[in-house]
Order: sequence, then structure tokens, then C-alpha cells
Amino acid sequence: MRALKSLFTLTVKELKSLFSEPALLIAILMVFTVMIGMLANAITYDVKSAPIAIIDHDKSALSYRLQDAIKEPYFTKPVEMTRDEAHHLMDKNKIIFALEIPENFEKDLLMGRHPELYLQVDATMMTQAGAGSTMLTGYITQEISEFLGAESSNAPAVAVVNSLYNPNAESVRFVPTMKIGDMLALMVMVLVGSAVIRERERGTMEHLLVMPVNASEILLAKILANGLVNWVAAMISMRLVVNWYLDVPINGELWLYGVGLALFLFAISSLGVMLATIAPTMAQFSLLVVPTYMVLLLFSGSAAPRINMPVVAQEISKYWPTTVFADFSQDVLFRGAGIDILWTKLLTVSVVALICLIFALLRFKKMLERQG
Repeated sequence: MRALKSLFTLTVKELKSLFSEPALLIAILMVFTVMIGMLANAITYDVKSAPIAIIDHDKSALSYRLQDAIKEPYFTKPVEMTRDEAHHLMDKNKIIFALEIPENFEKDLLMGRHPELYLQVDATMMTQAGAGSTMLTGYITQEISEFLGAESSNAPAVAVVNSLYNPNAESVRFVPTMKIGDMLALMVMVLVGSAVIRERERGTMEHLLVMPVNASEILLAKILANGLVNWVAAMISMRLVVNWYLDVPINGELWLYGVGLALFLFAISSLGVMLATIAPTMAQFSLLVVPTYMVLLLFSGSAAPRINMPVVAQEISKYWPTTVFADFSQDVLFRGAGIDILWTKLLTVSVVALICLIFALLRFKKMLERQG
């Protein structure tokens, strides 16, 4: 009971210290509201208003149907022009796609031949080029099939694709949910680490050491106070900003996501404490946090698919806190997985959090010993 009372008192002290810093509270508010909303629309992998030119040598009913099949807002309204004009505009970065319809295209199709369409793509626009080419191929294939008729033996085979979890492949359904975890990792590392350094720089750490508390209670209080504020902010952001304002559906149980988030916070907070015990000043701590955060982010799978990484990189980062949590959150929020499937990942997050906490406590005790 004495330990619990001390922990509660120290946690309240940390909360008062945090709430006495308006700049930190404003930063937390901005990160989990404005920043999440901006990133949802700024970081996109969707095709939007991609400029396209049509080089129509056929001038047939089918060629005009193909032009009408290219839809807004994914593409701009197709502009008919010559081949030289299309090449000139592509060189000036004015168009991304140029679709060339050869002469007698409709006639050759009806006669059972296999004429070819020519699609030129500015591949410097990597995301738009890849996704846009796929969409244009789908539009053209569907339009040709409808034109020839379902009974025609000349009708090409059309693949039926069933996209799960994100039917329209919209970035807004993926980016904000993942960015909450990314932003949370950065905020918690900074806040918990700065809380340790602030105590040390102000000389108040010595005041704590003469009180009837031990290193474990001091450390846990800092993690609980800062973690609680950020946990509440992240959960509110997930419900109000992501689910309500951005209209992103949450397929799984939000409480299950909250449990995994709390365990993730323990691991990341412990990492922030370890960095704070290494860096003697706030400036040096900042220099440690930024590269550490970037490495964790890049290997987590929230910014880029881990399957594209080298096998060695995947194995090294397999049990990092950010990697485990990114995988867990995708299963909950996108796939709607339940506790019967996710209990192993919750156990993994718990073990990772416990290991990080033990290392942080050892480093924290050594730091206190050096201070006398």
C-alpha cells in the first residue's frame, strides 16, 4: 500500500508538472487533431486529377466511348491532341498519361483481330503512374467488353477483383490511423525523456531521492503520467478525428486497440527514459531522439510495406515495439480481428514492453547512482 500511495502521489506530481506547461499541452492537442487531419490529405497514394491526353487516330464510336470511360476526379477530362503535342506536354511535365488509339481499332476488334492501344506514362510520378495505369487498363478492358457484348467470342477475359478492408484503395483510410501510432511514439519519447532531464537540470531529482520513494516508483510515475495524457489524446483522436471527422471506418473493437496502445506506450516510454539517461542535456537528447524515431518509423511497416525490405532488415526489426504495434493496429482497425486472434500479439507487445521497462529501470538506477 505504501508503494501504491507513493506511486499515486508521484504520478499526480508529474501530471501537475505536465499541465503547468501550456506549450506541451498545445503541442499534444495540435499533433492529435490538426496534424492528423493534415497528414490524412497531404500524404496520399491515390490517383487524383491526373492529366491525360488522347491521341485518337480511329475517330470511331468505340474510341469516343473509351474517352468517356476515363472518369473524374481520378483523371482530368481527356484532351484530344496530336502525338507531337502530347510528347511536348509530357516533356514539360504537363501531362502524366497519353493514350494513343490506332487507326481502324474498332474495325479490327470486330473482325476478330487483336489491335493494340499505346499508353505512354510519365513514370517520374511514381504513385500516380503505377495506380493510374492499372485504373486505365481496367476502364479500357471493361468498356471494350461492353462494346463487343458478353456473347461475343472476341470479348477479352475480365478479372474480377475483390478488394478487402479498403475497397476503393483510399489513402485516407490508411494514413491517419497509422500516423496516430507514429506521432504517439515521438510525443511519448520526447515527453518522458524531457521529464527525466528536466528533473536533473533543475536539481529536483535530489529532492526526490531524499523522499521515501525508490527509483522504480519515480520511473513508473513519469511513464504513467505522460503515457496517460497521450493515451487519452490518441483514443479521442481515433474516435473524433479519424472515425468521425475523416469518416474512416473502424472495423475492430476500439477497446482492444486501446489495450495494445497502452502496452505500446510502456515500451516507447521506457525507450525515451533510456535515451534520457544517455544524454546529459536536452540538446543532446533531441539529437538522439530524432534518428532513433526515424529508424523505428522506417522499419515499423506503417510508412512502407515490410515485405519490400531485405530479409535481414525484417528479422532485425521483427520485435521492435513500433513494428509489433503497427502490425497489431492494422489487424484491429482494418481487419476487425478479435482477442481470439490477437492474444499472441498482445502477449508479444507485453513481453517487449516488459523488457524495455527493465532496461530503462537499470539505466535509470545507474544514472541516480552517478548523481550520488
